[in-house]
Amino acid sequence: MMSTLARPIVLTAALALSLVLSVPQGQAQVAGREVPDSRDQVMLSYAPVVEQAAPAVVNIFTAKTVQRRRTTLFDDPFFQRFLGPNLGDQFGRQPRERVQNSLGSGVIVRADGLIVTNNHVIEGADEIKVVLHDRREFEAKIIGKDDRTDLAILRLEGAPTDLPVLDLADSDSVKVGDLVLAIGNPFGVGQTVTSGIVSALARTQMANAGSDLNFFIQTDAAINPGNSGGALVGLDGRLVGINTAIYSKTGGSLGIGFAIPSNMVRAVVNGVVKGGRLVRPWIGAAGRPVTADIASSLGLDRPGGVIIEDVYPASAADRAGIKRGDIILAVNGHEVRDTTALKFRVATIPLGETVPLRVWRRGKLEALKLEIEAPVEFPARNQSELAGRHPLTGAVIVNMSPALGDELGIDTFKRGVMVLQVRRGAPADKIGLRPGDFLKRVNGNDIGLVRDALTVFSKQAPSWEITIERQGREITERFEG
Repeated sequence: MMSTLARPIVLTAALALSLVLSVPQGQAQVAGREVPDSRDQVMLSYAPVVEQAAPAVVNIFTAKTVQRRRTTLFDDPFFQRFLGPNLGDQFGRQPRERVQNSLGSGVIVRADGLIVTNNHVIEGADEIKVVLHDRREFEAKIIGKDDRTDLAILRLEGAPTDLPVLDLADSDSVKVGDLVLAIGNPFGVGQTVTSGIVSALARTQMANAGSDLNFFIQTDAAINPGNSGGALVGLDGRLVGINTAIYSKTGGSLGIGFAIPSNMVRAVVNGVVKGGRLVRPWIGAAGRPVTADIASSLGLDRPGGVIIEDVYPASAADRAGIKRGDIILAVNGHEVRDTTALKFRVATIPLGETVPLRVWRRGKLEALKLEIEAPVEFPARNQSELAGRHPLTGAVIVNMSPALGDELGIDTFKRGVMVLQVRRGAPADKIGLRPGDFLKRVNGNDIGLVRDALTVFSKQAPSWEITIERQGREITERFEG
């Protein structure tokens, strides 16, 4: 199971030494990296890296007020059956407020007090206090957050503009086996540094991670509560990732921790700072992973990539010439293994940039150019409130578009007419219509756009047969006029 805690890292000197001694002489240079060739080199300290990085890692304390009902004898189902479910309120069973505190970590990424942490660290917080490495304390406010990546951006209030920062590394340059340091505040004991290695990359299939943008760096960190939002640092002192979760069956560390890559952190920070609201890049193509059976049938030597099943009209993918049945194998030179990897790669590319694609089409490789853009506003929303004498009076409806789907956090490929709001007490409210419902048919007329609904409901009818889609299931009801 996944736990939204956070993490540090441990690699023993003995293990490091055994790895070094297993390298044959004459192979002391691998891909431009120096491999230690003596015991003295193995015993070198991490202290210079820690001295550079630790001042930019902060402790975050949050407080939120929650309602708690006091349990009494009148909560017993036996008494409620005969005396009524609300009788206890007459005898002092009123909601009580209590303050719930939590802790986490964060990283200063700009000298004027811009901090990155996990969204789950500050979720629902009424107050956020940040304690710096030198014990100075500041209040902080949220300037942006992103549920899909579990990242949040804070700004310190009244802080100086010369704070220590951690520069962001290129997380695509990280290799399995790289030594890394994790810095955070486990269990609230204070800033703690641990070491380990990168044990895997591009982890996408993480149960209960709650996002379609998971692309974690895996470490053998001993991650514990309070480390969430802390720094995963390379030995060059730059930020490799933000520690966010562990794999655990007990709530404690099993040596499998996960960090959000710095390239995703950079994309979220830049998006929030520039626009105030994160607008995620979108290409307008959707598909599914290529299995071994699909790969064999299409002439690929191994499974991998995303086979395209839908291309949105007038989207970047459409203009680039991507077609249904194409298999996207790589984006901007990076291999794509599944749909989550494709979404991650697109999400880390700046809007307006054009990148190369490697595509498998009809048994051969094709090279395409794709311009990264924001989700399109097509069709126009045409937000309208239904009026007149009919069952859906008081419903506010819109044309669904990729841009609206991105704003609402729902499928950007969803098409049709969606109920955006329902006015309280209106006929639509009384029949149980809900925001998020999709209007499909009215008296046998298909509803594809808002104008179709406005036309149908502008006429009188002795009765109304209305079909809606709710959470993937169609519901049809008949109402007298």
